[in-house]
Amino acid sequence: MTLQQERVTTALPPAPRRAPRVVLTLVALVVIGWSVAGTGIGLGSLIEGREGAVQIVGGLFPPDLDADLLGRVATAAVETIQISVAALLLGVLIGLPLAVLMAGNVQAPRWLSAGARTVATTLRSVHELLWALLFVATVGLGPAAGVYAIALHSAGVLAKLCSEQLEAVDPGPVEAMRLTGGSRLTTALLGIVPQARAVIASQILYQWECNIRSSVVIGFVGAGGIGQALGIALHLFRYQELATLMASVVILVIAVDRISKIFRGRLGAASERSGGVVPSAIRSFWRSKR
Repeated sequence: MTLQQERVTTALPPAPRRAPRVVLTLVALVVIGWSVAGTGIGLGSLIEGREGAVQIVGGLFPPDLDADLLGRVATAAVETIQISVAALLLGVLIGLPLAVLMAGNVQAPRWLSAGARTVATTLRSVHELLWALLFVATVGLGPAAGVYAIALHSAGVLAKLCSEQLEAVDPGPVEAMRLTGGSRLTTALLGIVPQARAVIASQILYQWECNIRSSVVIGFVGAGGIGQALGIALHLFRYQELATLMASVVILVIAVDRISKIFRGRLGAASERSGGVVPSAIRSFWRSKR
């Protein structure tokens, strides 16, 4: 080794030591085994509960298709859709401004960005069911409590996801607007949000699907919709009625998923044509390989 090479070698900082993959794998396996043992899951617990499972499954068939019940199920399904849409509206109105303030490339004042992040974290940390219990005690039983509960949680989730999409946009147009004297608000509204609008729209539509499922869960505490009817049927051991309600939930979720997919396709967020799903650099790479 020459004197020059020796000087270069000694000038380089020592490489950081990293834990071997074997150690990380062993730690992960220990944590997984500890979790499985601590929760007591396994075939034994399933075998012990087989009699109750057989009784419940047997009671679900045949589903109750009484005309009066189907009418009540349709009414509950409509109420569930109303809860999900109203909660989505409130969640968007609260979550998107928080997302803009949280995004690092917007460069909002630090105190404002930190405050928005704290609010968003708090909203999504509390489960919809707990929010529903609070609002049932505040505004009473009914769909209004469900709307407020789902809206607050979805606002926190949308703020987190949409802020990450805003931070992932192309920085070129953003810097160009700043160099030409654009303010923070102008740069955010004209340089950052338009680039991420397709993916943000897809996130909002997916949140609508989540709101449908959440409205079923919070209905068990009296927040309206199909969930409230499910809770009543389950507590009264009306298993055939429960089967009809469960089937209606599946049909409702499938329908919302199809509608959401159509809207995402129209917005360019459900195919390779969407810049938010497949970046332009990746598309160009694949085209060059053809």
